[in-house]
Amino acid sequence: MWAEYGLDWIDAIRVVVSCIVFYGGVLLLVRVLGQRTLASLSSFDLAAIIALGAVIGRAILGDTPTLFAGLLGLATLLVLQALTGQIRRIKGATRFVNSPAIVLMAGNDLLVDNLARTHVVSDEVYSTLRRAGVRNTSEVACVILEPTGQISVLKRGELIEPEILCGVVGADRIPLELRAAE
Repeated sequence: MWAEYGLDWIDAIRVVVSCIVFYGGVLLLVRVLGQRTLASLSSFDLAAIIALGAVIGRAILGDTPTLFAGLLGLATLLVLQALTGQIRRIKGATRFVNSPAIVLMAGNDLLVDNLARTHVVSDEVYSTLRRAGVRNTSEVACVILEPTGQISVLKRGELIEPEILCGVVGADRIPLELRAAE
């Protein structure tokens, strides 16, 4: 009976190492594929993620998953998530975990090179503009893809303070008349 719940040391080490490898692999893939990868999921994306989670879970827990293997895997993933959160607090190390914010639209101009770099299509930008209540691109100061994968729209009207654009890739491409003096 206890064999169904228990876990020997070899299997425990295998679970922990598998969790670490898969977690690192997922972080690397998201970093390579861009922050939009997990930001807004279509129903197809959600189904694919559920399937991937099942495959990863099976690989981590082995052929015959046990209660303790599941608890150890869950605990390992939570510890890794907490460590990643701590790394994000370290100023220089943040760039290894998060992609920087990047300008997708500067004034009226879509920055096609930045769209390609971030795997964002123009339809996503226009959809975000509509949700922000933009009726004409002349209302736009800039559109920024945030490190979280969300897209922010800054409208014309008030000048954009330098602090708001600090660390944003492509901020220099926003027209000077839309930015406050530094």
